[in-house]
Amino acid sequence: MTSYNRTRRISEEIKKIIGQMLINGIKDPRITSMISVTDVDVTNDLRYAFVYVSLLGGNEEESLAGLKSAAGYIRREVGKKVKLRYIPEIMFKVDDSIERGMYMDSLIKKVQEHDMENSKEVEEDEE
Repeated sequence: MTSYNRTRRISEEIKKIIGQMLINGIKDPRITSMISVTDVDVTNDLRYAFVYVSLLGGNEEESLAGLKSAAGYIRREVGKKVKLRYIPEIMFKVDDSIERGMYMDSLIKKVQEHDMENSKEVEEDEE
């Protein structure tokens, strides 16, 4: 259990550092200001850190390419702020959970509207 807590703490610290860097530390023009870090998963051996980012607006592929090209710089800055024997390799992935959540919400609304229409038809038939 201790290993899990340690990787979780490291993940949160890396998330905080990269979030700050996205706000004021990376000057790549491909990286828009509408990028936020949603989660960081660090492997148990601390070799890799999977950074999930939410990209709102702009060109998604271009922004992701900008992040990947800045991964070495980001890793170096994380290494300066987090004291670890081995600094994890930074791997960026797009987090589409917000879009999936919005899609699920629209499906639920459609089902609710369909149910309301059916209940109105049943009431009219009973009259």
